[in-house]
Amino acid sequence: MIDDWHLDAIRREKAARIDPAVPNAARVAGFLNGDRNNFEADRRAARVMLSTAPAIAAIVPAVLAFQQRAVRFLAREAGILQFLDVGTGLPGAETNRDVFQATDPACRVVYVDNDPMVLSYMRAFSSSTTQGAVAAVDGKLTDPRALLAGAAKTLDFQQPMALLLPSPLPFINSTARAAAILSTLVAALCPGSYLALCHVASDLDPAVSSGAEHWNRVSSLHITLRSRAEVAGFTAGLDLVEPGLVRADEWRPASRGNSHRRPAPVYAVLARKPGQPVPLPRRARPDR
Repeated sequence: MIDDWHLDAIRREKAARIDPAVPNAARVAGFLNGDRNNFEADRRAARVMLSTAPAIAAIVPAVLAFQQRAVRFLAREAGILQFLDVGTGLPGAETNRDVFQATDPACRVVYVDNDPMVLSYMRAFSSSTTQGAVAAVDGKLTDPRALLAGAAKTLDFQQPMALLLPSPLPFINSTARAAAILSTLVAALCPGSYLALCHVASDLDPAVSSGAEHWNRVSSLHITLRSRAEVAGFTAGLDLVEPGLVRADEWRPASRGNSHRRPAPVYAVLARKPGQPVPLPRRARPDR
């Protein structure tokens, strides 16, 4: 399926706002993961950050690898077949579309992003299986209620699901606001649901702060690094899945070990909302 913006005035208007002269977070992340959907401004910004903090190169691969391991755990061990992937970005849209339904064809997945290139990519390359469903929602993490309303067209919020936040939290500069948004999203999930999130760290590699400062000079979408204690605060009231809040490449690594050349300065955690989901009422058997 090819996404045709000419059929939708809103998409045409959003596409017109793509500025190849200004670095874009999704495109920079894609470049760091080998994706070709980027411009010279994105590549230049990435190279400057890498020259300041080489460990930045490990962030995107580590986040994607963590999310793949978490999805496999959720589908195979926790029985979760619904996923709400917020801020997936270009590399996530490409990689995770295979992981979700390859793990279980009955998975129902909603991708949420507001970047026009990401949305076009997801709509073009994400397709539903006969058992499951895949949808792309144009939404912002900063408007959680609208995001939830869009996701509810595909996902059943009366049944457990996994809320995946691989990258967007650092772009919310206020920690209090980020916590409030998370609280709204988690409150909408039924007991037995999960939260998986990653966050670039302020206390794992001092050089990363310099890389973030450069990004904040060239982009209007500023990034905020956070400490382990600050990230831990986002999971208050939830039950952490072992090994808890750790570096992304330390969360249940593959048996072959870490393939990254250097540790990734990013935290990852998977947590469960306490309680048991309320069973849906049985449908009355039809009279024979």
